[in-house]
Amino acid sequence: MPTFTTADGTRLAYHLRGAGETLAVLPGGPMRASAYLGDLGGLTAHRRLALLDLRGTGDSAVPADPATYRCDRLVDDVEVWRAHMGLEHMDLLAHSAAASLAILYAARYPQRIRRLVLITPNPSALGMRATPEDRLAAARLRADEPWFAEAFPPFEAWLAGEAEFDEVFMPFYYGRWDEAARAHDAATEEQSNDEAGDRYFADGAFTPDATRTALAALTAPVLVYAGGCDGGPRPYLARRTAEAFPRAEFAVQPGAGHYPWLDDSEHFVRRTLAFLDGDKGATGDGAVSPPVGRTPA
Repeated sequence: MPTFTTADGTRLAYHLRGAGETLAVLPGGPMRASAYLGDLGGLTAHRRLALLDLRGTGDSAVPADPATYRCDRLVDDVEVWRAHMGLEHMDLLAHSAAASLAILYAARYPQRIRRLVLITPNPSALGMRATPEDRLAAARLRADEPWFAEAFPPFEAWLAGEAEFDEVFMPFYYGRWDEAARAHDAATEEQSNDEAGDRYFADGAFTPDATRTALAALTAPVLVYAGGCDGGPRPYLARRTAEAFPRAEFAVQPGAGHYPWLDDSEHFVRRTLAFLDGDKGATGDGAVSPPVGRTPA
């Protein structure tokens, strides 16, 4: 397991899986160990994944100053990691809450990004975030599922601030509530650093207007990838996220939740590789995804 030391002396670990060209990967949570990403649906057959354990998670050390868990404070950890791996510029994939970290990194170090992939992103760094209404609308798409009647009322109460988080509504985060999804969900508690997660979005982490302005210097292509059944983000919010970048496209995986590589790994790998390999418009299923801001002819 390779490690490196950050500017403040914290030892961070990352995990290498697969073979081929390096794809740097940032886990979400926020502040969840990278183990939940697995092989990203089999992407390791085509790329060498370098999966970072952010400070205080997984095999990385706990920092001396817990204030450094704040998202913007993690940007330089990513830059030190890139230099440590010897990459002049890199392909970077970020999932969920880590999308905000990747966005801040791209804004501060635009020249270091070759291609950027944001999977079911939380775009708080851009001043946007999924609303309770978004999540409820997505949840209602699952009304025919056998677990819906039990899961929806506590989910609605939690989103209204009237109840505590309840494992019973975790099926809403997956496109298929099958054995694989249950096993994936069961590992969540031991993979997450709750204190770090609470500090990740702390006041002062984001300056959306400045970030949007800085992103004008990003010449790298960006893919924003949403799940058709995901409530955070819903596809419309993923499209708005893509509009913040000079060169971006967005894709929606039908029937997928917040972890699309679990719901249809073949679709996920095919679409992601098409983008990473430079075939910017190909969806892998015969359709074409036009750049954001344009409509098909």
